[in-house]
Amino acid sequence: MKIFPLLLLAVLITSGCATHQSPTGRSQTLLFSAQEMSQLGDSSFAELKKREKISNHETLNQYVDCVANRITRALPDQSQPWEVIVFDSKQVNAFALPGGHIGVYTGLLNVAVNEHQLATVIGHEVAHVLANHSNEQVSRAQMTGAGMQLADLALGVGGMSNQEVYMAALGLGVQVGYTLPYGREQESEADIMGIELMAKAGFDPAQSVELWRNMAKVGGEQGPELLSTHPSHGQRISQLQLMQDKAQPLYEANRISVKNSCRRPK
Repeated sequence: MKIFPLLLLAVLITSGCATHQSPTGRSQTLLFSAQEMSQLGDSSFAELKKREKISNHETLNQYVDCVANRITRALPDQSQPWEVIVFDSKQVNAFALPGGHIGVYTGLLNVAVNEHQLATVIGHEVAHVLANHSNEQVSRAQMTGAGMQLADLALGVGGMSNQEVYMAALGLGVQVGYTLPYGREQESEADIMGIELMAKAGFDPAQSVELWRNMAKVGGEQGPELLSTHPSHGQRISQLQLMQDKAQPLYEANRISVKNSCRRPK
């Protein structure tokens, strides 16, 4: 008899699901509202700031802020403020969360060797948020039973009763040790959107190809944490090369002077 309320709860959630189209026309099932996803992003980011060491390197923070702020200023919706935190860690990683949160690990800056390459990663991660990939992942976890207590959030019961699953569904599997990665379709979609976003922000999209070549050299065949579920290096680079004809004119129309560029600290 105890199982019946859980089954009923699952039916209530899934019956309210809505089918949407992603920015590239792919069908998505989204169970959660934008407000619920923002609350989840806020809670997860607050938890990460407790778990992870935050960098107090002033010039490094200014550099990452500069790149991230140019990316977010290129977004069509300017009503959302964005918080940017640099985490002091050797992880080659970055992420963006619903609710306006961006995290960059200092290890990434050893691979993304200039502002254009860093913008490639940040643009990609922000694109995940724009395309509702986090909502899609949390919804998928709900429907497949990966975390039945996710229903708490959808019904407004509140709490982070299954926190590891929540955070993993937001793309934070490396940080919480629970893997629920984005799919390859989502990753390719974020590449497409991310390269256009970085170009609109005045960053050179040609450097996206160089960034992923650098990534391919890190950590052997699998690459760093950031690439653990992504398309193969060759596949990704080929796709980015094909996108240059569209992205380069956007860059030329929005490029800024060297004097006003984001300067990487030495």
